[in-house]
Amino acid sequence: MSRQLPPTATTAIDSLLFRDAFGTPSMRAVFSDHALIQRYIEVEIALAKAEAACGVIPAEAADQIAANCSFEALDFDLLRRETDNVGYPILPLVHQLVHQCGEAGRYVHWGATTQDIMDTASVLQIRAGLEIVAADIGELCAILAGLSRRHRDTPMAGRTHLQQALPVTFGYKTAIWLAMVDRHAERLEQLKPRVLVGEFAGAAGTLASLGKDGLRVQEAFCRELGLGQPASTWHVARDGFAETVNLLALITGSLGKIALDIMIMASTEFAEVYEPFVTGRGASSTMPQKRNPISSELMLAAAKGVRQHAGLMLDAMVQDFERATGPWHAEWMAVPESFVLTAGALHQAKFALGGLIVDAARMRENLGISRGLIVAEAAMMALALHTGRQQAHDLVYAACRVVNEQGGTLAEALAAIPEVSAHFDRAAIDHLTDPANYLGAAPEMVDRVLASVARGG
Repeated sequence: MSRQLPPTATTAIDSLLFRDAFGTPSMRAVFSDHALIQRYIEVEIALAKAEAACGVIPAEAADQIAANCSFEALDFDLLRRETDNVGYPILPLVHQLVHQCGEAGRYVHWGATTQDIMDTASVLQIRAGLEIVAADIGELCAILAGLSRRHRDTPMAGRTHLQQALPVTFGYKTAIWLAMVDRHAERLEQLKPRVLVGEFAGAAGTLASLGKDGLRVQEAFCRELGLGQPASTWHVARDGFAETVNLLALITGSLGKIALDIMIMASTEFAEVYEPFVTGRGASSTMPQKRNPISSELMLAAAKGVRQHAGLMLDAMVQDFERATGPWHAEWMAVPESFVLTAGALHQAKFALGGLIVDAARMRENLGISRGLIVAEAAMMALALHTGRQQAHDLVYAACRVVNEQGGTLAEALAAIPEVSAHFDRAAIDHLTDPANYLGAAPEMVDRVLASVARGG
């Protein structure tokens, strides 16, 4: 009898088939249902402790709440049914916590509103999620720094509009990737003070239920959780969460750019880099020769998914009056999925780049397919010192036409022009038309990026 997979998920990030392609176990754990409910309980306990410290509720009650609020004792099926009925999980959860705490239960959720608990729990999840993202970015930066050092002087064709333009080095290319990712690490640290703040403000955000003790309790509450205290209520000021998801969109957008470069460079006609070889990875069901760039494809897909959520978060910022009538709910979809997709993309990037196979010989071979035309600018600029720029342009342009129409190399075509050979012998022309001699400041830019990353930006 065939064994069927249990119907446990309907989305790619939770799917038994796809979840490790689009996410990671550690990030899924941060945003799982169980973790979220535990965060709710953590926030309720922190509130009771803060209120006791400020003399708002009895200290004995706070002790009982901290001791008796139990995740393990919850009736999850009841919680699910009541959440579906109420529309929010906090009231059903509070019902059970009150029952768990006996006489002290009367002080559970004292002066709070549902969104206070849910927002603060989300901030705790975001804090944990950002720690994972920051660690992954650090590892990825180290991988890119290694590639940049090793290939600082590895010449290859630079391409604009998918056409060969001028020579660069592969280390120059990876240093551009590195600088991009390192800036995201800086952005991540910069957003923390704006995002990692608690939310405890009561029904309309004024803390009226606690009278003169409101702001003191809020301060103690945030301190209990290791969060910043906001200057004002942010029930409907969602820029912090929107900034967070848009940062994730920037990160995955950069990974998507890297992925696209790798995929094109790994195509048969380029054959300059390959993702690490693992037996069976990227295999085709019909074409045994195939070695598809799977990690890059997943990175690109994640970038597109998080981009959609970034737009959703911007849309969800438009909220009515002091409590939203729907946009807040959109965050419940966008925030967890964006973090999981970002973690998955970073995981794929570390795999692909950590074992990237670089064919420097093929890069050099591809540099030669234009027969020197890729450095026509180099010849023109050198000749311009003797003839003036415009005449030099016209002479080199004529030589390029000869190569394109009659064959041969740029060096041969230039050597046949008297106005060129009058100033350069064949050895000098060969030097001018060697792509490896026209790298500009590419190697030095690699050094600058590596130095900047080493000193922390």
